[in-house]
Amino acid sequence: MKIVAVCQSGLGTSFMVEMNIKQALQDLGKDLEQYEVNHTDVGSVSSDMADYFFIEYSLKDTLYTIPDEKLIALQSIIDGEEVKEKLAKIIE
Repeated sequence: MKIVAVCQSGLGTSFMVEMNIKQALQDLGKDLEQYEVNHTDVGSVSSDMADYFFIEYSLKDTLYTIPDEKLIALQSIIDGEEVKEKLAKIIE
């Protein structure tokens, strides 16, 4: 499964979300080798890049070309627990 964290500039915030996703996968007892997790900026996103995109809620309208079922919108981009809860729903 491919997961991409997306933020406006593709630097700090999306990298932090990427790290939270990897930590959440470990916490959920998943084999990290079964997942490809990356981060990018909003301008570089294309629908075929990943199975799921973790985004800040405010970017949802910007990413209108990505099907809604692929977008995982986060209310709090820094909340590792929210990342884990939403990740658990899509991988189980």
